[in-house]
Amino acid sequence: MPLWYPSLATTPVTVHETALRSLPLIHRGKVRDVYAVDADHLLIVTTDRLSAFDVVLPDPIPGKGRVLHQISDFWFDQTAHIIRNHRSARRLAEVISDPAELALLEGRAAIFKRLDALPIEAVVRGYLSGSGWKDYQRSGAICGIALPPGLRLADALPEPIFTPATKAAAGAHDENIAFPAMEALIGSDRAREVRERAIAIYRHAAAHARARGIIIADTKFEFGVDRDGALTLIDEVLTPDSSRFWPADTWRPGASPPSFDKQYVRDYLETLTWDKRAPGPALPAAVIASTAAKYAEALARLTGPPTGNAATP
Repeated sequence: MPLWYPSLATTPVTVHETALRSLPLIHRGKVRDVYAVDADHLLIVTTDRLSAFDVVLPDPIPGKGRVLHQISDFWFDQTAHIIRNHRSARRLAEVISDPAELALLEGRAAIFKRLDALPIEAVVRGYLSGSGWKDYQRSGAICGIALPPGLRLADALPEPIFTPATKAAAGAHDENIAFPAMEALIGSDRAREVRERAIAIYRHAAAHARARGIIIADTKFEFGVDRDGALTLIDEVLTPDSSRFWPADTWRPGASPPSFDKQYVRDYLETLTWDKRAPGPALPAAVIASTAAKYAEALARLTGPPTGNAATP
């Protein structure tokens, strides 16, 4: 499928939520609508909804869903040599007959295999930021992993670290956990496999992005297990929603860099008097437009040729 890039000259169709007649809706998440295809397959639609602080905001970001879908699809190709993923060979036209619904889903939906999702978020951090920075300031460690003293905000870590988190219910916040707690949830062998694969994916993607002027400061993966017990990469992969992307040319340790991800929206929301509970506040038109442009630039950079603007840890 050819890559689609949002154009500043046209306003893309915005999809806040879907209501397909062809298939039954079984789940509406923060960003994705999930439909049942059959016992072995799901149709997953990436909408233009945006969540921040685990609250879905009232204003969608035009074109965002198509950007996220295509970035994930790109990374599924790029990481297939590291781990299998949940993509299916089935095409949308095999299960959607309505031309209007097919047009709505173009570039933002696909059919995926049904798997048993593991109850953890597999977080990998290469730089010190976000909740990891807060943990480090309190304890000198993240999820029980001791780090060298004297690190600054946005510093590169000596090595990427694996810091799992629980998967919170809707409206709740994910919580960082230590590796032994993850072992208790999914078993020691599976936990070690998840850690090994997650770090391998991160290393591969970070090198690819760095050659294109983007630092992947941290990211989170989700994994599932098929009927044979094989670990499989699922959900979204290395998108601006699941990762912290920084421009390499403006990265300076000691300060929070500008980003290509939804941190831009979080920073705006932090200026408001809001308790971070639903309903979320409306976004100004300028914030919506800037966010859409940041997502589009992330897609263009990640899927484009090397630029030579590599990060220097």
